[in-house]
Amino acid sequence: MPHARRIAFALVIITALLLPACGPRADKPGQTVSPADPRLAGSSREDKGGWAFVHLQGTPREIGFQHGWHLAAEIDDLLKTMAFYFPKAAGKDWAFFREAAERMFWPKMDQEYKDEVEGIAEGLRARRPELAYDKIDITALNGWIELAWYYIPWLADKAQPGAGDNKAPAYCSAFVAVGSTTADGGIVMAHNNWTEYILGQRWNVVLDIVPAAGKRLIMDAMPGYIHSGDDFVVNAAGLMVTETTMAQYKGFREEGTPEFVRARRAAQYGATIDDFVRIMTEDNNGAYANDWLVADLNAGEIARVEVGLKSHRVWRTKDGYYVGANFPVGEQVIAEETTFDPKNLKQSVCVRRTRWEQLMEDNKGKIDAEKAMAFLGDHVDASTGTAADNANVLCGHVEGDAKGLPEFSWAPFYPGGAVQGKVTTGALAREMKLWGRMGHPCGRDFIASDFVKLRPEWAWQVPYLKDMKANPWTLFEAKK
Repeated sequence: MPHARRIAFALVIITALLLPACGPRADKPGQTVSPADPRLAGSSREDKGGWAFVHLQGTPREIGFQHGWHLAAEIDDLLKTMAFYFPKAAGKDWAFFREAAERMFWPKMDQEYKDEVEGIAEGLRARRPELAYDKIDITALNGWIELAWYYIPWLADKAQPGAGDNKAPAYCSAFVAVGSTTADGGIVMAHNNWTEYILGQRWNVVLDIVPAAGKRLIMDAMPGYIHSGDDFVVNAAGLMVTETTMAQYKGFREEGTPEFVRARRAAQYGATIDDFVRIMTEDNNGAYANDWLVADLNAGEIARVEVGLKSHRVWRTKDGYYVGANFPVGEQVIAEETTFDPKNLKQSVCVRRTRWEQLMEDNKGKIDAEKAMAFLGDHVDASTGTAADNANVLCGHVEGDAKGLPEFSWAPFYPGGAVQGKVTTGALAREMKLWGRMGHPCGRDFIASDFVKLRPEWAWQVPYLKDMKANPWTLFEAKK
């Protein structure tokens, strides 16, 4: 072999040997192992069932760096989608979201969460040096729901009383049950996430986080989130948390601590229902006002925790269930903090509440993970007693509804509804496990091209509106 060819051949071999240290290494299809950077030690990503399952561990900055590195492509895609979507949907551009997040949210964040957010931005840029995102982009990403659907309407109402559209998100369906309601007497919890398809099809991450302080947690999330957001969380102390938002809620407090910070605190440092209530109500900013469904695995107790800005209320039991479909419950919260009319039984939130009650009573003593999965994909419209594809069913399909979802200003045939589901039980939670299904929990696909042909009024979303295939139910377990 000529000398020059021998040198070239040697260089090829050397390059091949060095590649694993320079980029991600695949141990098996769909799985990546971190490269040599010490900040990525112990972290990993596995793609399965339409989800990115990411294990993070270490100090806040290390956890953030790992997050940004493993999910760089997804964070970039999500931020581009938000910059495209919000000027039309919320009337404000991304510069507005950045300014508000930097002014209101960043100063109120715990130092460990500032470090984690800065780490996400660093990891993102390390993986994709051409990107220029910073800590404020990541902060605004975490707080987008608070800004878009609470702060902006509050600003409008402040400028002109009555001008703000206080139709806070009326989406998500959930339940928690224990005692004689469930098959084994233990806890069963389930939640499906309703949101705009253009955003919700990107709500496809499961995070397994081992922080240097606090409890280990496993939760679903959006790329770049330090919290769950929709919310479905289990921590190693036995706290289980989910929620649905209060429909037609109004209220915001600029100087308060953002909801995403309080939610992460509660997930990481809470061990009991009382812990959760204390953390979530302290220095409340009023945004993302929810009826939280919480379980204390060690006490065998469940609760509904309704958190408004002016007041909150807690219901608790060791034998029964609580359901959520975006209906506020407490009379004081309804009267003082919403424009919700509980007597209007035609609203999606009321129809879905009725369906939950039917399912809970009809299946009393039989509810387990399998039934919970079926409930999340339920298509019975309780207002008619028949199967439907609309906003009245637990597995929402607003894209098939001629009335849209007026409780959240969604026009007829809006491309939104249930985008994924999660289920866990007390037995699974003890082992830090949960089931997730990406896409409609009923198993139906959403094909963007077919939809816009039928509903061309939504073609403006096409640059970022993608197909949303229904994947199988997939079990996630915290890494050993």
